Order: sequence, then structure tokens, then C-alpha cells
Amino acid sequence: MSRRQPPPLPASVKKLRCAVYTRKSTEEGLDREFNTLDAQRDACEAYVLSQRAEGWVLVDDRYDDGGFTGANLERPALRRLLADIERDQVDVVVVYKIDRLSRALMDFSKLVEVFDAHGVTFVSVTQSFNTTTSMGRLTLNILLSFAQFEREVIGERIRDKFAASRARGMWMGGKVPLGYDVRDRKLVINEAEAATVRRVFEGFAEIGSATALTKALRAESVTTKQGTPINKGDVYKLLNNRTYVGEAPHKGLVYPGEHEAIISRELWDGVHALLGESPRARANKNRLQSPALLKGLIFGVDGRALSPTHTRRRGRLYRYYVAQRVLKGDEADPEAVRRVSAAEIEAAVVDQVRALLREPEIIVGTWVAARAELPDLTEEEVREALGNLDPLWEELFPAEQARIVRLLVERVEVGPAGADIRLRVEGLASLVRDLRPADLAEAA
Repeated sequence: MSRRQPPPLPASVKKLRCAVYTRKSTEEGLDREFNTLDAQRDACEAYVLSQRAEGWVLVDDRYDDGGFTGANLERPALRRLLADIERDQVDVVVVYKIDRLSRALMDFSKLVEVFDAHGVTFVSVTQSFNTTTSMGRLTLNILLSFAQFEREVIGERIRDKFAASRARGMWMGGKVPLGYDVRDRKLVINEAEAATVRRVFEGFAEIGSATALTKALRAESVTTKQGTPINKGDVYKLLNNRTYVGEAPHKGLVYPGEHEAIISRELWDGVHALLGESPRARANKNRLQSPALLKGLIFGVDGRALSPTHTRRRGRLYRYYVAQRVLKGDEADPEAVRRVSAAEIEAAVVDQVRALLREPEIIVGTWVAARAELPDLTEEEVREALGNLDPLWEELFPAEQARIVRLLVERVEVGPAGADIRLRVEGLASLVRDLRPADLAEAA
């Protein structure tokens, strides 16, 4: 569309460079030959032309934001306009209505501050006022307050309609969960993905550990809907998504959904009964079926091994590591430990191992040992891998805890003065090779 050619300015009139800004919230109709932005620009250019005698002239650049909301200032054309104002290339900003520039009072106040700082006047062609006067500012604030009020009322209507639709169980858009596709604005089951969803729920109900389940799923090459390898966070999000049991949650309330459920109510309740327990409690349920954590690793000061044993009192199980001579009925060395509580010594060993993993000399030794097979491994990667194992420990399945302890601990010697722990540096290097920082980050 060609711009009208204005007559030349008189030499005595000061030229005021005018920038026309236009905006439309949606992209609908912008592909037409003459659209809403063109209509706004025509009106603004006609107004600038009417002020020709006052020295008003249009700048060459166009500032059109099509498909951008007025609720914030993150708009490319507006950003260019502000940059040109700061470079002293604009004297007057012209819009069709003030809400084209902004619908938020605080945002508009920021714009006016920028205009004032650079001596720029703001003009609306349908709401005549001048921001350089006190009356113009008062008028501007009143008009903008009504514009913001209108925007808030529209927002309330949209939120009420959304809530009413969710109460009817309707799908209202957003990220489509694994196991479903959207057809005719409704969720329908994707059978291939639904099998993965059932695998996750049934797997967690069986083993009760998100960490162990994630490891198994990754070994099976299970992916998210986006095709990325599934991680522990994805597993927890999936297990807590009520869509899978046929429900439509909204702001703390749950409604029956229009869509079909993928899992049964019984399976959902069983999984969430497990999720209600702490990871440590879930692990302790299986600890008795796991081998003793320090079996074959714990010795007395006399060099003899301590063997795991247990006893029951009043229905409670107590576990111990006992000297071999005591088990055989022989007289033990008075300086040797006869029996130690399994729970106490295992906790002490694990605590010391976790503390040692943070020691600089352990980190450097592990790095040197691991570089034989991983020459590109950095010391920072080793520090991150060993450091990430500490917060992950309580989430590990008991069998996995036992595997790591046997990998890291060469010998535990207990005596009256306490416990002495010897670590396997080569075991630490093997652990770093198994759990690189990226893998640990995904599992955490």
C-alpha cells in the first residue's frame, strides 16, 4: 500500500518525527490484503497528515505487532520502537487507541517514563490527549484503568468458562499426556503408548522404587511422548497424572472425565498407597529379603569375619553381625568385638562412605583411576558424579545399595575404638563409569 505524498514543510516549522505503532492480539485475518493493522495505520497516517502544518512527518520504519497480546511488553515491533526512541530517532508515538500500546497500567507507566526521558509525545488518534500536560496524564490514567478493567473482566469470563468445561470433564488443551491423542478436541487412547503407561504403573506397584523402575525402563528403551529417554521425573509425573484413571482435575478439584481411563482404580490406589510412604520406608520393606549389606566385608580387630545373624523378641526382628568364635561357642579375644548391631554399623558405614565421596583426595584418586578407560573424563565430572550419588542414596533399591557398597568397600574393621573403612579406588572408578554425571542427573 503506497503512502500519501505530503506537501513539503515550510522551512520555519520544526520537524517532528512520528512513529505509528499498531497491534492485534491474534493472527486471524492478518493474511488478508487489507487487515486490521492496515486499518489502524491508515487512520494514524491520516492524523499525522492533518498535523502537517505543525511539522509532523512519518518515519520510514513500520512498527506492526500482529498476534501479540497487550498484557506485556514482550513484542518485537515495540522493542524496536523503544530502541529507536532511545537512539533519538522518534519525537511522537501515534496509535489508534491506547490499548494497542498496552493494556496494563504498570507497563504503560514504564513506557511513559521512557517517553518522558527522551522528550517523546504520545498521541491516540481516537482519544485526543497530550501526555506532556497534567490533564493529559489524568485522562490517560483513567482511560488505561478502564482498558485494564476490560481485560480483567474478559480474563474472568475465560477462566469461568474453562472451569465449567473442566467440571464437565472436557479436555481443554495443553500438553497431551503419554497414552492419548487428541481427536475432535477429545482425548482418545493411543494403544501403543497406553501399554507403556500400564507398564510404568504395574512396574512401580511391583517393586516400589522409582529409581529401580526408571533404570529398567531405560534398559527397555522406553521413551516419553516426545521421544526422549524416560527419566525419574517423568515417572513421578506419570504416576501422579489423574488423567490415566479417567479424571479431569482443575484447581484442586477432581471431576469425572469424558475420556476413557487407561488404568484401573485398584491399580491407581495401590500405587498411591506406595507413593504415600517415604522412599526409605519402601526400601526397608524389602531389606530383609536382601543380603546383609556388609556380609563378607566386616571383620574384627583379630582379623576374623563377623557373620550376620538375627533374633526375634516380642515379634520384632533384631539383626546383628557376630564374631565367628561366638557362633561356634569358642572363647573370643577379650579385645575383639563380640557382636554389633547390624542397623547401627550399616548406617555408620554408609554415612562414612557418603562423607568420603566428598573428600578431595578420594575424588582425585578416582579421577586418575577412571582415566585409564575414559581419557576424556574431567575431574569436575567425577566430583559431580560422586556428589550426586549422596542425595540419590535414600532412593536406591536395597539390592542396588548393597551392590554399590560391595563395589566401593574393600573391608570394614570394627573394634572398641570404632570402625575403620577401606575403600576400593578401582570400585569408585567403575561406579563413575556406570553413572556419568548426565545419567545421574536424569535419575535424580
